[in-house]
Amino acid sequence: MKRFLISRLSALGDTVCSLPAAVALKRQFPDCHITWVVDPRFAGIVECCAAVDEVVRWKPSWKTIPKYAERFDAALDLQGLLKSAAAIARAKADVKVGYHWQREGAGLFSSAVKPDPSSFHVVDQYVDVARALGATMARAEFDLKPKYEVTTAVRLKLKERGAFGKIAVLNAGAGWATKRWPPSFFAQVCDAVRELGVTPVLIGGGGEADRAAANEVISLCKLAPTNMLGETTVSELVSLINLSSVHVGGDTGSTHIAAALEKSAVGLYSITKPERSCPYGQIDHCHHDPRGLSYIEPAAVLETVRQIIN
Repeated sequence: MKRFLISRLSALGDTVCSLPAAVALKRQFPDCHITWVVDPRFAGIVECCAAVDEVVRWKPSWKTIPKYAERFDAALDLQGLLKSAAAIARAKADVKVGYHWQREGAGLFSSAVKPDPSSFHVVDQYVDVARALGATMARAEFDLKPKYEVTTAVRLKLKERGAFGKIAVLNAGAGWATKRWPPSFFAQVCDAVRELGVTPVLIGGGGEADRAAANEVISLCKLAPTNMLGETTVSELVSLINLSSVHVGGDTGSTHIAAALEKSAVGLYSITKPERSCPYGQIDHCHHDPRGLSYIEPAAVLETVRQIIN
């Protein structure tokens, strides 16, 4: 039985985009055992991936660098940072390979895998690392599966907040201000989807910027959307998005979760290129303006949302 070790510690969207590398290995070597080292904050994503057999939660610290009793056929650093390299540094592995963009000395611990010229999307570039080990995968698969008991709990949370029937999940937040669509535009989308008989549900992190954006959206809506901001664990977020009819958001983690679940995701882009970081396989649902997100008109986004819902 082959054994593989994968290091991808963070962040939410990047961890999601890395999952197909594990799936590719599992498809090629069905009996293999895959161990994944991840920051505890994002472990819920990896734990929902059917291709991963063992999840090692590690909060990066030089005092607690992981040690492994078993030997691996290969170790993969899919992040290319010193901390992700440290997670495989002590592993006994026949081969150590890594994502092509290596920083902070990560290249001292693994060999960078150059992406195939046809791999424009970051997901395919992660899969290229697995391909270097003999895996084959024409189109990336994520094997992201919501947990039944978690989905049951999420349904109850929605019911308690008065959200019934079809829902549209919207994320007005993002890690950078330049990746946030104006709250007034999100409010227009919330009002429009409600007119279509779909309940708008707001999600996002618990940070101050995300809460400020969500609160402004709520204040501008005719009828307040269901607010789930900061109310879900990562695994609950997977279940919540899986229950949705459509997801609307910028270049942020929840958008990639929607794509991984094969849920319709409307992506909003300006400083990042959709060809590289759009919800995988859904570039036709994306709206892009290099001048800034404020130039993306709500009417155009609403038309895409209506087509999806109908």
